[in-house]
Amino acid sequence: MTAKRLPRTATAVTGALALASSLTACGGDSAADSEGGGKVVTVYSADGLKSEKGDGWYDKVFADFTKKTGIEVKYVEGGSGEMVQRAVRERTNTQADVLITLPPFIQQADGKGLLQSYRPQGSDKVNGADKAADGKWTSVVKNYFGFVYNKKELAEAPRTWEELLEAKYKGKLQYSTPGVAGDGTAVLIKSMHDFGGKEPAMEYLKKLQANNVGSSSSTSKLAPKTDKGELLVANGDVQMNFAQSKSMPNLGIWFPAKEGGRPTSFALPYAAGLVDKAPHTENGRKLLDFLLSEEAQQQVSGVGGGFPARTDVKPTDANAVELTKLMTGVEIFEPDWADIDKNLTGYVDAWKSATGS
Repeated sequence: MTAKRLPRTATAVTGALALASSLTACGGDSAADSEGGGKVVTVYSADGLKSEKGDGWYDKVFADFTKKTGIEVKYVEGGSGEMVQRAVRERTNTQADVLITLPPFIQQADGKGLLQSYRPQGSDKVNGADKAADGKWTSVVKNYFGFVYNKKELAEAPRTWEELLEAKYKGKLQYSTPGVAGDGTAVLIKSMHDFGGKEPAMEYLKKLQANNVGSSSSTSKLAPKTDKGELLVANGDVQMNFAQSKSMPNLGIWFPAKEGGRPTSFALPYAAGLVDKAPHTENGRKLLDFLLSEEAQQQVSGVGGGFPARTDVKPTDANAVELTKLMTGVEIFEPDWADIDKNLTGYVDAWKSATGS
């Protein structure tokens, strides 16, 4: 992607209108639809892979998929948690065929019984940590958690969490809402890792709240504010922010470290699952196969600014080289996703209590 991301609310509205139109036309009323026929597939996705200018990874691969299969992709976008909750509300009248979210929300969707098992073609080339053992979900774009800063206002990126407590960041720092946005939840995960547990992390985030502008349901909205100088620092993820930086010259990516430690990050992939009782199940399978095809995966870095989910796809384009350089020296840890899935509500409640949110 070479353009800024669509604001979440705008794409959600656009997607919802398109979805309403498709439901009027296809409705799930016919036997063909209920058996996976028809010429439509509906995707509910976390934001970050679609471009305002229509040149993002989703834009490219969805167009290629339609050209190849004749199946039109209907797209609805929002925060990871928001998309899961929407699918939960629609359980008695399922609208989505494919759900794509960041962890831990893909695990949450599985735990709520929203997904059916399907192993897309090419999923055998995806690392075990990036897919469910029972085939309920598979990563389609590898990604990492990170932060952004304004390169014009700051001579260099901050280095530590502790620096963000300085007075110059008051009213100039913001991160998306834990429990609602995938990247917002990642703030909790990384801070608990870096500070050595829930209590010290909450103690830090309580102090940080003095500088925080406030919650945001959408991470993608924070990068434009940072580029303009409205914010000096915000959270994000490497894929989305790298793509945004192509049209936002003041946007830089960095990874906080605890004072005296190394910068850290963790994998935050876009993980896709086939929705249980999907109105167009067979079309959903075809789309998942296509997203993991070599053709689509080769474009993840060059078009999408991300990392291929397939280990056998190793792009050498300029973006791939730059992304590799960006991650050099960053310590990658693996969260205990089972623990996070089980205790997420408790962690979010602790954050709300600590910050008064």
